[in-house]
Amino acid sequence: MKISLFPTLKNYKKEYFGKDLTAGIMIAAVSIPISMGYAEVSGLPAVFGLYGSVLPILFFALFSTSPQFIFGVDAAPAAIAGAALANLGIESGSVDALRYIPVIALFVGLWLLLFYFLKAGKLVTFISTPVMGGFISGIALTIILMQIPKIMGGKSGSGELPELLKHLYETALHINWVSVGLGVGALAILIISKKVMPKFPMAVVIMALGMVSTLVFHVDHYGVALLSKVEPGLPKFIIPSVFHVDLKHAAGRGLMIAVVVMAETLLSENNFASKNGYKIDDNKEILACAAGNIISAFTGSCPVNGSISRTSMNEQFGGKTQAVSITAAISMVMVLLFAAGFIGYLPVPVLTAIVISALMNVVEWHLAVRLFKVSRKEFYIFVAACMAVLFLGTIYGVIIGIILSFVAVVIRETNPPRAFLGGIPGRDGFYDLDKNHYAHPIEHTMIYRFNANLFFANSKLFQEDIENNLKEDTKTVIVDAGTITSIDITAADTILMLKQNLEKKGIAFYITEHMQALNTQFRNLEMGGLIEEGCIRRTITAALLDSGLQKPFPLEGIPANLQESLEELREHAGKLPVHKHNTEKIEKLKKALWLHTLPAEEENTLEEFAWAFGEDTVNEIEKRVHRVIANLHHWPEIKEISEKGLSKQMQAWHNLGAIDEDEVLRRMELHLDELSANLEEDKNKQLIFQMIEKRRHHLEIELKQENPEIWEKLVESREHLERRLQKQNPEAAEKLHELEKKLLI
Repeated sequence: MKISLFPTLKNYKKEYFGKDLTAGIMIAAVSIPISMGYAEVSGLPAVFGLYGSVLPILFFALFSTSPQFIFGVDAAPAAIAGAALANLGIESGSVDALRYIPVIALFVGLWLLLFYFLKAGKLVTFISTPVMGGFISGIALTIILMQIPKIMGGKSGSGELPELLKHLYETALHINWVSVGLGVGALAILIISKKVMPKFPMAVVIMALGMVSTLVFHVDHYGVALLSKVEPGLPKFIIPSVFHVDLKHAAGRGLMIAVVVMAETLLSENNFASKNGYKIDDNKEILACAAGNIISAFTGSCPVNGSISRTSMNEQFGGKTQAVSITAAISMVMVLLFAAGFIGYLPVPVLTAIVISALMNVVEWHLAVRLFKVSRKEFYIFVAACMAVLFLGTIYGVIIGIILSFVAVVIRETNPPRAFLGGIPGRDGFYDLDKNHYAHPIEHTMIYRFNANLFFANSKLFQEDIENNLKEDTKTVIVDAGTITSIDITAADTILMLKQNLEKKGIAFYITEHMQALNTQFRNLEMGGLIEEGCIRRTITAALLDSGLQKPFPLEGIPANLQESLEELREHAGKLPVHKHNTEKIEKLKKALWLHTLPAEEENTLEEFAWAFGEDTVNEIEKRVHRVIANLHHWPEIKEISEKGLSKQMQAWHNLGAIDEDEVLRRMELHLDELSANLEEDKNKQLIFQMIEKRRHHLEIELKQENPEIWEKLVESREHLERRLQKQNPEAAEKLHELEKKLLI
């Protein structure tokens, strides 16, 4: 498995440098307050947010195939890690927290590494947009509720919604109005600036103003909390304390965070990639996330994730490659080495306002509104996932959301749209009887459309729909399976049972309009008999013709003379005329030849053998040829049969489809040597060969006059057939050519 390093920097263009440099510096500046805030949410001192913004994003850039996406300390992993501490009763910022969080980050990286080797990137497609949107929104709202008490002058909350509301109430009893003024003012400026100046880095200005408020106005003297001072210096490497924590709990939370990181990162990356016209490698993105989290653990920091907000900023400033991430990491190193002292002057409510402002963009308000308008079921799934996170926590939120997503799929698939079809006088095609006022059922016929795949959960509905809507005069049931692409064994048994039930009532059964791949499934599920018996047809029209009806198909409640008049009007409008066929002759010939052929529509364009039998087409045609050859002596008066009589019987083959019929005839000629055992005189062989050639010539002339396009296909098909016959059986093909020269002289 080949892995290239810094893949987005290949073929780097010098014109990218300016934008990448600017975007990287701005992202580093904005990351200072955001990453410090999220580090505190995870239970670590704020400085570890800066540590998590150096090596982790460098290691992500090392493997990432996304030129835009930015990695770093982010909301969802921080919230889950912080919740893990709260559940264990570990105080944020304590020695135990400093041990526990890096171990979780390590497990996150290891789980992601396992996902990479398992190539699990495609699993993200099983997490629906409503579930992911509700989950992320629930986490964002949870963090906002955790952060609000810090604006009020208290400490951050913990737990689920009831605990957070209780803590909020208790903090309000001892509110610090100076702190509230700073926090609310900063938040108001940030919200307004996003609308007025969306590209301006107002968070950096707010951070600078916050420091000024401390240096000039000494807001800390009025009870406003400040960030802890950060000692200058780069992060130190540590060995995660895997033997001093509950490994089972840490591995479990690590798995949850790994799933969230993989899902949120890949979904977001693919969204940016689609919007900006490039492609990413999902599996390599998982590797990049794994590398970022493992190195974060060895610097003592928290789990890290792809950042939607910082990536959006990168897009705004025109960043082109992962050189943006490299620039951001170097800028953060400069801050840690030369500007760390200024961090201790930042008021907590100002930092909290910046975090809340960023989180407000994470809440999927627009998605909720859109779902409410277009899909109430998915809206309820969104709300349920969000509420589950708020009331039960992140783990149960994901589980409940995914369960709801699968429940929605099952409900949709077990009760799919269905319709009964009919015809409209004077018009081609078949129409939903409920939605078209002028549509009428075809006499003695039920046409049923099922708009979903057939499987164990909906096959009974399929059967009941048909059986419960049969009429006393129903003679034919036709299933429009155009949207059915797969069936399981339960559905297969249901179809066979339905066919048997209909046969007992004297009702013919057809399945039509589906793709060829479904025929392969029929054969694999031991349903090939349906194809052999002619129950599988390519079109509804072919099934109707095979059932004995003729165009224009008689409609219930419409007089026959009116239909014929409308049909004549349609034909005079420039449509092709319809040729009727003798169905009685077809059935008689089938019995005489022991041939279970698949009659096609009168236009002879379907080539149903190839469609119905797929890879077994040649074998099936050969099987039919051998049946004819082996049973020629059953033809009436074979010894005395006249040229005219044999020609008449051969002409009945026109219902096989012109191109298919031509191939069957040619293959019969290939096996004429086998006639010696069945026929007493070579004269009969010569007669049959001449009649076959006459029929093939008649096909060609007829198609050339009436349908030049199909004639061209016939000529091309004959060329391909000769090459196939030569390849499949060169000896027999050579004898056929010799016989052809001899008998046609």
